[in-house]
Amino acid sequence: MEGFLQLFQGVFEFHWEYLIMYAIGGTLIYLAIAKDYEPVLLLPIGFGAILVNLPLSMVWMQNEAPGVLKIFYDVGILTELFPVLIFIGIGAMTDFRPLFSTPKMIFFGAAAQFGIFATILAVLALGNAIPSLGFDLKTAAAIGIIGAADGPTSIVVASQFAPTLLGPISVAAYSYMALVPIIQPPIIRLLTSKQERRIHMAYSSVAVPKWIMVVFPIAITVIAGIISPISAPLIGLLMFGNLLKEAGVVERLSNAAQN
Repeated sequence: MEGFLQLFQGVFEFHWEYLIMYAIGGTLIYLAIAKDYEPVLLLPIGFGAILVNLPLSMVWMQNEAPGVLKIFYDVGILTELFPVLIFIGIGAMTDFRPLFSTPKMIFFGAAAQFGIFATILAVLALGNAIPSLGFDLKTAAAIGIIGAADGPTSIVVASQFAPTLLGPISVAAYSYMALVPIIQPPIIRLLTSKQERRIHMAYSSVAVPKWIMVVFPIAITVIAGIISPISAPLIGLLMFGNLLKEAGVVERLSNAAQN
């Protein structure tokens, strides 16, 4: 009888809640493949949702030994290695020339960050209203930073301030970025008129000297490191990736970072 139970242990440990997560994972995989919505993000997230909700969670712990995902977590997430490596790639793919061509657009980017602080205040208010949730300032900051639309930043902040919420915060950050093509259109239609949506915004590129594009990532690294030292790992590696791109003398490193 004991052998029978061991043989079908996965069946006996199966819970109906897993089916919900399989459906969510399947939906994300469908959107990635059929609709081509950020497949680099949604495909692994969708399959990961299925993988981690298999009975006994063997990908996390196996016979009291770390499973493959637990090893990745310990080596890459807790050490912040994966986020900073991702930031090198993001920096190598980022073109700051439009910022220099139209400097006033920086105010639109700054205004977009209002959502981060609004979310922090909302989470703090919720935590005060329902103390059992345990939402303090650090937890609110970890949740609010999702609004930065940046997965690595969310991972780093959550690992430092709210490690118990690292999983949900990471999934939320990456999922909502990938689902923008679904989320954004109805909101735009709700808040704007058809005439406003048909406005044509003219764009004219301005030649930016190469020396500015080379000095910019170096200057940002120094300024950010002085004003906010804790941001140095992410901002520094982001700007390093951008420097690889703009230097023009390390094409193999730049291409490797981008791909």
